[in-house]
Amino acid sequence: MISSNALVLVACVAVAVILLLGLVNMMRGGSPNLSQKLMRLRVLLQFVAIILIMGVVWWRSA
Repeated sequence: MISSNALVLVACVAVAVILLLGLVNMMRGGSPNLSQKLMRLRVLLQFVAIILIMGVVWWRSA
């Protein structure tokens, strides 16, 4: 089974990768629609990461 530390790390890395992809697309003058989709995906992944982190903190304190 995957440890909770690994899950949190994967979630944080996923957020960072999507953020960087969105920033690179905007800096290169890429499609505004793609940038918008990437930023929406980033927000969703941030939500998932926060829920996961809070779950791990709760689980470890129990």
